[in-house]
Amino acid sequence: MSTRLAAVILARNEAHNIEECIASVRWADRVLVVIDPRSEDRTPELAQAAGAEVITNTFENYAQQRNDALNAAEADWVLFIDADERSSPAQAEEIRALIAAGRHNGFWIPRHNYIFGKLTRHTGWYPDYQMRLLRRGSARYDPTRPVHELVLLDGEPGYLTQPFVHYNYTSFAQFTEKQQRYVQYDAHILQEQGILPKPHKFITQPARHFIWRFITLKGYQDGLHGLRLSLLMAWYEFQKYVHLRRLVTSSQSPDGAPK
Repeated sequence: MSTRLAAVILARNEAHNIEECIASVRWADRVLVVIDPRSEDRTPELAQAAGAEVITNTFENYAQQRNDALNAAEADWVLFIDADERSSPAQAEEIRALIAAGRHNGFWIPRHNYIFGKLTRHTGWYPDYQMRLLRRGSARYDPTRPVHELVLLDGEPGYLTQPFVHYNYTSFAQFTEKQQRYVQYDAHILQEQGILPKPHKFITQPARHFIWRFITLKGYQDGLHGLRLSLLMAWYEFQKYVHLRRLVTSSQSPDGAPK
């Protein structure tokens, strides 16, 4: 049985990452870089020079982009890796053994996250499992989940032990920009679920989130770094309810009834 594997990298303006990412998955049978046509830097040229195949695919959302990449991969197995992630020889060996065994159609992969340059072993950023190794034809992405993609897998998944290394949030500005996008998306989900921004939730939800990250997820073991991250994520939990209040208010008529 063939176990030919393609490593797929979705990329937009990743000139600073793409060469090292491609080098880390050189062990795959094929390396495919899917470029968002809005990319404005030298990502396509650098990817081709590094030996990857490059295709351009119009981006609508992450679920659509990954499904299109699955269709284009032309391999039995697809390993999705982001441009700011790195594979390793140890991970390559484990993946080859697992797909040869053929017991699962998909695998969760842990990640070692570097946030602001620090390896973050707790606070909710480890093991940070991502389902990224998929048997093509037995997996697809839920089109109703454009962000925080959800894999629809035939059968039960397996788990890798060898992690990706993820150079996540290299600057505070990058962290803030992405969290603000997540805040807006998550607030819309709460609104669709009929959850109201009751006054007490502006206090209880951020407090619970801080306790969850700093105590339950052992953020204290990351020291001041863990404390900072726990406080930041609690703040964005507060911001989520602020945005939810705006959404609810804008959807109501002047007399308070739904529009």
